[in-house]
Amino acid sequence: MKSQYEDVSYNDLPRATNGFSIDNLIRRGAFGAVYKALMMFENVTTVAVKVLNLEQDGASRSFLSEFKALKGIRHRNLVKVLSVCSSIDCQGNDFKALIFEFMPNGSLEAWLHPNLVSTNQPMRYLSLVQRISIAIDVAIALDYLHDHGIDPIVHRDLKPSNVLLDDDMTAHVGDFGLARFLVQHDTMLSQSMTSTNGVKGSIGYIPPEYGMGSQASVQRDVYSYGILLLEMFTGVCPTDERFTDGSSLHNHVATSFPNQVMDIIDPKIFSVNEAGDIVLTQENVYDCLVLVLQCGILCSRTHLENAYRLKKLSTS
Repeated sequence: MKSQYEDVSYNDLPRATNGFSIDNLIRRGAFGAVYKALMMFENVTTVAVKVLNLEQDGASRSFLSEFKALKGIRHRNLVKVLSVCSSIDCQGNDFKALIFEFMPNGSLEAWLHPNLVSTNQPMRYLSLVQRISIAIDVAIALDYLHDHGIDPIVHRDLKPSNVLLDDDMTAHVGDFGLARFLVQHDTMLSQSMTSTNGVKGSIGYIPPEYGMGSQASVQRDVYSYGILLLEMFTGVCPTDERFTDGSSLHNHVATSFPNQVMDIIDPKIFSVNEAGDIVLTQENVYDCLVLVLQCGILCSRTHLENAYRLKKLSTS
């Protein structure tokens, strides 16, 4: 059995992933591909292997950022890194991969937008209570990264595809390829690494005022979280084709808030029966949705100095 952070041999990975088979492919991202693999780590036998495409500009930096951000972290709402592979492949090329715990219920994106994600799963829906639980899990994860680690960490790419769900539908924030450490100077947080030119992150989840080469900041993650909240409860992507000529998901929700919120809520929420003894009335559903959407609106305001603090949600 391999211990944590012991380097994995390249030769182990083709065997574990069936030759990096398309059948084992979980998803492709900006810097590489993630495969399901059979390997023994501690008490698990199924893991996820993220293979970096080193020909992609920034992939090596992504590898280092992700490993540095996650190697010392243990939190129930963050994807756990199990090991790393930095080696040479069978053709003599540099090869880098990260091995993570496997999340059997996939990404939040696949649940919210199954039509946008290739999956062999039957149609699945998230209930209101499940969405609230996931939203709280993500808020707790970000609050931990921002305020409770040795050094604050900014994720910089929070979106549904980077929120993964385990057997119990507990949410884990993953994909730290763009993450940055922040260092404390007096009362101001500043980036510990020099920003490179170019917009970092995903369109629709980045504050409009973040231009080329902008610094990492906690407020940026808060904005992304706000957009994530609005997307989770309306079922609408921030990049939906309806948002043109200056309109946005934020404005779409804000203009309906609070009196018309039931008109913009994802109807799939109401197609799922709540488990156990949970009984939802129309009145308490409305009150709950107003609170959640208000948080999303506050978090996704474009003026960073007014950004909502995640601690208010994660401790409520």
